[in-house]
Amino acid sequence: MAPSTTLLWVLGLVAAGIACSTARDPAKGFRLAGNGDTQRGKAAFIEFRCYSCHEVQGSNLPRPANRPVTLGGSVAHQPSDGYLVTAIINPAYHADRYPSADLGSQGVTTGMPEYASRMTVQQLTDIVAYLQTRYALSPLPVRNE
Repeated sequence: MAPSTTLLWVLGLVAAGIACSTARDPAKGFRLAGNGDTQRGKAAFIEFRCYSCHEVQGSNLPRPANRPVTLGGSVAHQPSDGYLVTAIINPAYHADRYPSADLGSQGVTTGMPEYASRMTVQQLTDIVAYLQTRYALSPLPVRNE
């Protein structure tokens, strides 16, 4: 299969198979095939110039010139691999969370380049593996009542 066909197929599986879960690899739902390599993931992140718009917590990448979308850091729920894949391949799916998203005549647009025809599944898997290392679970605050 060509990379673009494979990525579109993976995107269809993601849309059909993501289960509601806070675990990276939930018991039900989407899982990436094989293990990604974090070093190759960082290299692919740089190759695709993702750092132009995304700041990655704890990384030594160049800082974006404009208001970046921050990735990584302390989170209450680890993003799933499916969530990250969807954010990369179909960023408009999550765009309503970001003020820079624009609702145009074609629906929500984000300004993020289209990667389905330019990125291999291995590059996607590696980028997700790299990004997963940038998140740290923080304990949920205890409510005193």
